[in-house]
Amino acid sequence: MTLSIDDLTEKQIAKAIDHSLLRPELDDAFVEDGCRLAAEYDVASVCVPPVHVRRAKAILDGTDVKVGTVVGFPHGYATTATKVDETRQALADGATEIDMVLQIGALKSGRDADAQADIAAVVEVAHANGAIVKVIFENAYLTDDEKIRACHLTEAAGADFVKTSTGFAPGGATHDDLRLMRANTSSHVQVKAAGGVRTLDALLDVMALGVTRIGATATTTIIDDFRARKAGRQPVPAAGAAEAGY
Repeated sequence: MTLSIDDLTEKQIAKAIDHSLLRPELDDAFVEDGCRLAAEYDVASVCVPPVHVRRAKAILDGTDVKVGTVVGFPHGYATTATKVDETRQALADGATEIDMVLQIGALKSGRDADAQADIAAVVEVAHANGAIVKVIFENAYLTDDEKIRACHLTEAAGADFVKTSTGFAPGGATHDDLRLMRANTSSHVQVKAAGGVRTLDALLDVMALGVTRIGATATTTIIDDFRARKAGRQPVPAAGAAEAGY
């Protein structure tokens, strides 16, 4: 299956993007500009650090852009109780999407039940408050067997998405991993690609594999390219302050 711009609307492209603002050196102004950019392009969500959830919520109130944040990020080795507390605080501050990192070490040790219970505890709190949960595997550290097991236990825990990576490990989303994840989850579990999807063509390629969300900072580049191609023009390279490599 292949996708072209003729198959999609701008809204479909925009609503496949979680605009990522997670780099630790980003200052308040950068995060605020990124939230305004997300609103301008009407993306699916922003994904901000927990300390910026209230800030993002205030800026995005009245828009159709969700506020997301991370839990157990970026290594996944916080205790379950800590992850649950992080989730509760994020929800209280206005987040409606939670991207949590699974217990990578537990999975690699064969303690799948522990990894599943960790996810399920976050899912229970999030779903009770109308929020969704995306589970980050960090595939760069996993074997294919571990990725498959992660898919199965994530689905069993009731999460809404499986997600490739944090963007801070040695590797990001690969086509092989996305095919594997799509093949090993039911249709109601969605797939998010994070790390390396920085162009419109790259987005079209992963959407053709069944991806419904990407984590990206190249929002302006992607959507402006889409607009330019639809209008039969060459895109102008983006120079926006809220774009930097993820």
